[in-house]
Amino acid sequence: MSSGWSRIYEGKVTTAEEAVRVIESGDRIFLTGNCSVPKVLMKALVGRAHELEGLEICHALTVGSSDYVAPGMEGHIRANSLFIGPNVRKAVQEGRADFTPVLLSEFPLLFSKGILPLDVAFVHLSPPDEHGFCSYGIETGLTKSPAESAKIIIAEINPNMPRCLGDSFIHVSGLDYVVPVDYPLMELPMAEGGPTELHTRIAEYIAELIPDGATMQMGIGAIPDAVLQFLYHKKDLGIHTELFSDSVIDLVEAGVVTNTRKTLHPGKIIAGFMLGTKRLYEWAHDNPIIELRRTEYINDPFIIAQNYRQVAINSAIEVDLTGQVCADSIGPKLYSGVGGQLDFIYGASRSEGGVPIIALPSTARGEELSRIVPMLKPGAGVVTTRNHVHYVVTEYGVADLYGRTIRERAQALIRIAHPKFRDELARAAKELHYI
Repeated sequence: MSSGWSRIYEGKVTTAEEAVRVIESGDRIFLTGNCSVPKVLMKALVGRAHELEGLEICHALTVGSSDYVAPGMEGHIRANSLFIGPNVRKAVQEGRADFTPVLLSEFPLLFSKGILPLDVAFVHLSPPDEHGFCSYGIETGLTKSPAESAKIIIAEINPNMPRCLGDSFIHVSGLDYVVPVDYPLMELPMAEGGPTELHTRIAEYIAELIPDGATMQMGIGAIPDAVLQFLYHKKDLGIHTELFSDSVIDLVEAGVVTNTRKTLHPGKIIAGFMLGTKRLYEWAHDNPIIELRRTEYINDPFIIAQNYRQVAINSAIEVDLTGQVCADSIGPKLYSGVGGQLDFIYGASRSEGGVPIIALPSTARGEELSRIVPMLKPGAGVVTTRNHVHYVVTEYGVADLYGRTIRERAQALIRIAHPKFRDELARAAKELHYI
């Protein structure tokens, strides 16, 4: 370590148990998330939780254990999830944890603008470089601004955290407590066995909508993963996305993703965070093709719109015959959150040659339920409004809804519904006077 900043760094080194002693009852804590959750700090906090009252932990998606929302934590720790993941869903649905709806582009602003003032931020960083700068690594976008707004920053420093480039650094002088750790980062691999036949059929329709030179929003999940296998004949794709996964590596190495025709940040993969495996983390380390930036920049629709031919691929729980898209709840039962869907759907729609896509299987529960419905369930959240929707894709085709009447929309969506539900949907459309 350089003699200048190393003394500062060494003076801040402590154990997780000592670091969390600074936390007081009633504090609001920001928790960095995705595959970057600082496990040692969280274990120490949960171990001390019964000494404290009224702690609030704010976070988006977190991967891994969620002991902090386990039964028995009531009164001591209450999670405030701004995007509900599987590990906190039960607690939210049972009323033991909170949910705050917010666009992903505005998530960091809640903290930096003081709407949710932070007492403490838990972050997970790479070791400092020769200049004393640590990288936020695989989770930069949702973490950098909230951390900077907290009164106290407690950092796990992990040699397994890659040094990711871009607007992703904090100097050791900005940290209050440093907890050295050494454990593998959590991983979120793609589905084993590859995409199903259903997802492959949806992906084929999506791939037909993607032109050469497009800039892609690369999500994670069965449908985005399936789309990738149909992109290898495309030329000069670019990436501007809130997140990406391992599949990007193959597209770069195959010469499909070159980023050369991007109108904004040409030559660079621009993203906020990564969800993937050790292979991705090692590939991203000090890789100059990648720039991680704050999510309020990445997901700003007016930034997204500056990309030529921006493609956005997002999923849904159900779509009604007018084009309203529900993606965050099953009726009134809260399920996830808006995430970056509206950010990218709107941004892509404003992009020259942009392609905003909502993709979903036509049915759920083993073909028992249609996901194209006459009306959304009572209490369902409208994530993408019928005013913003463009393409809806199922395994039965593509419905282009933009600029179409309600009658035309209903007819187009019935055509891409599962055949067993088309007559029922047509009858409902007539009763509603849509057709």
